[in-house]
Amino acid sequence: MPVSASPQPLRVFLPRDSAALAVGADAVAQALQDQGVDVVRTSSRGLFWLEPLLEVDTPDGRIGLGPLTAQDVPGLLQALRDGTPHPLALGRMDDLPFLARQQRLLFAHAGLTDPLSLSDYEAHGGGAGLRRAIELGGEAVVQQVLDSGLRGRGGAAFPAGIKWRTVRQADSAQKYVVCNADEGDSGTFSDRMTMEGDPFLLIEGLLIAALAVGASQAWVYVRSEYPHAIATLSEAVAMARQAGWVGADVLGSGQSVDIVVRKAAGSYVCGEETALLESLEGRRGLVRAKPPLPALSGLFGQPTVINNVVTLASVPWILAYGAQAYSAVGLGRSRGTLPFQLAGNIARGGLVELGFGVTLRELVFDFGGGTRSGRPVKAIQVGGPLGAYVPESAWDTPLDYEAYAALGLTVGHGGIVVHDDTANLADLAAYAMQFCALESCGKCTPCRIGSTRGVEVIARLRGAAPGSTAQQAQRELLNDLCDTMQHGSLCAMGGMTPFPVRSALDLYPADFGLAPQPART
Repeated sequence: MPVSASPQPLRVFLPRDSAALAVGADAVAQALQDQGVDVVRTSSRGLFWLEPLLEVDTPDGRIGLGPLTAQDVPGLLQALRDGTPHPLALGRMDDLPFLARQQRLLFAHAGLTDPLSLSDYEAHGGGAGLRRAIELGGEAVVQQVLDSGLRGRGGAAFPAGIKWRTVRQADSAQKYVVCNADEGDSGTFSDRMTMEGDPFLLIEGLLIAALAVGASQAWVYVRSEYPHAIATLSEAVAMARQAGWVGADVLGSGQSVDIVVRKAAGSYVCGEETALLESLEGRRGLVRAKPPLPALSGLFGQPTVINNVVTLASVPWILAYGAQAYSAVGLGRSRGTLPFQLAGNIARGGLVELGFGVTLRELVFDFGGGTRSGRPVKAIQVGGPLGAYVPESAWDTPLDYEAYAALGLTVGHGGIVVHDDTANLADLAAYAMQFCALESCGKCTPCRIGSTRGVEVIARLRGAAPGSTAQQAQRELLNDLCDTMQHGSLCAMGGMTPFPVRSALDLYPADFGLAPQPART
């Protein structure tokens, strides 16, 4: 289609997101700048298969072009100047079906704003939630979060308002807010996208939480493999401090809140909230026994709110537009939106933000376009490396916490990983046990020893003669071992490792050399 730019000098928008950088966005930006083009580096919209994705302002709205390489730049600029068709032109961004069908509350700024421009953030409505929170006062803010139905987006789905109310009511002179940004689940990237692309949104959510519960300090524990997120967030905190958002007098409220960005320890288990606290305190990331709950005795023994990035970043919208507007989106007890992340062998990988109630089939096929290889979908894992494989009979089940829990499944952090029919689920089950053995903190026996034995049992099961007594014995042993890990582990690391193993065993027995048998109840 023809594309024509605004009057010279030409101004374009190109993501600085890690996904875009990985496929050459910096080289494209440099090629554009060498031609005198004003390049604004924005957040990503989450259409990763089109990165690097360039956007150009036109009288009809922003036009997208991509995926680009530096070599495409001369021809692209000529087409823009002449108003002639270009083969990489995608049309108006707002009209792309992948975006048009979404409900973007959390990612409303995606692709539009400069991540490190506080004025740009405010021009797009940023700060309204914080100012409203200051007007309402802590008790009313907690009630708004309760009424919204917001639940923790890290996987546990615990009501955020209940956690906040517990910390607010705790009798302590010192309280903390901790953001769990140690996003380690395979196929997930919504936390990273938020920190890299909209850091002031997270900062605003942290400040609202701190003011609501009476905390004077907030910590962000960022995954060590996210250097761009750490750098961007740290710079944004410094800018917010200079602007009077962070510090001794938050926007003239008379309340003091400081924010500390801390690089994580590189351990998957530190995504578990108590192991995270141990790491923040400078110790090895070992899981703590509960009780006491972190809400009463958390960081340095003080009452602590612990929420993940998406949970905290959802709060500014709730305060700006009201709890009722937020709770009007979603299904059942799962209110609001969730950024689903499509990864693995998928044609259109990226981020899809929708209210709870969308189905897995819609996400994988309507949005994701099926497999990238073009082969049939064989398995879909939801909820990270410890999530179960979802049977095809459940692909049309509305995605919400209760519906999935009733089927023995987890929504988790919204990560969806797709495999085609060349995948071997026995290999993936063995990998789940190996992953647990490698990442276990080692504190409890079911996780530490069970995962190691699990690798061995799966190997013996696969090596046994099909239909033999030895094979059946190993299958029974594996199920018993999974029972022990699920019910005896101290945290979800060992407790959830059986989910992918059992679902692989039940749904794809042929991959283990087994004959089908009725699914476990």
